[in-house]
Amino acid sequence: MAVRLRLQRRGKPKRPYYRVVAIDQRAKRDGEPIEILGQYDPIAEDNKFKVNIERINYWLGIGAKASETVAALIKKNQTVEIKQ
Repeated sequence: MAVRLRLQRRGKPKRPYYRVVAIDQRAKRDGEPIEILGQYDPIAEDNKFKVNIERINYWLGIGAKASETVAALIKKNQTVEIKQ
């Protein structure tokens, strides 16, 4: 099973809110995640982005790949290097 770290959309129409999740790459965008790793609110004034860095490092360490968007958010907001 190939695992991806990606965003899962939540919220209301025109008011998106995202979860950062570890999920099978074949699953639908809003499918059942393996683990919820954090959250991202793009509408908030300071773009609230909160993640569990220890768990992200764990998933990356066992071979999961981050989506381009998640990798960019982590690089922008944290001091973690993402290898693609």
